[in-house]
Amino acid sequence: MTREFRFGGLGGRNLPGFTLTEAIVASGLLIIAIVPVLKALTVAHLNTAIIERRTRSLDLSRTKLDEIRALSIYNYSTNFSETDTGSAPYLCEVFDPDYSAVPADLRKIIVSAGYDVDGNMVLSAEETFVRLETLITRRW
Repeated sequence: MTREFRFGGLGGRNLPGFTLTEAIVASGLLIIAIVPVLKALTVAHLNTAIIERRTRSLDLSRTKLDEIRALSIYNYSTNFSETDTGSAPYLCEVFDPDYSAVPADLRKIIVSAGYDVDGNMVLSAEETFVRLETLITRRW
């Protein structure tokens, strides 16, 4: 027994395939499934950008603290306060307060670093990602 296929015409047999309704329903289901995936990818991208900013800010603040430690060996009495150091848009601020509660052979240094979102070359509280505090001592 052989099968006979006819092409075209109203009297012919239906050819295998998808109807228009099936194609529309499948497209709708695909769109419904893709929306959450794209939202998750967007959130992951934003989180990656935040992590990158925090990591670069941490590196900048550690580098600045290492510079201060190296300078303090020979120039202990120098004021290490600085503002807006670093390379834009990453900024670093060094605060060298004069604490009377700290012994004379110790100094407290505070380094804040972050990403300058608004571009005004000043770190606000929302833009500061890292704040490191350390004590340095007179070596001799």
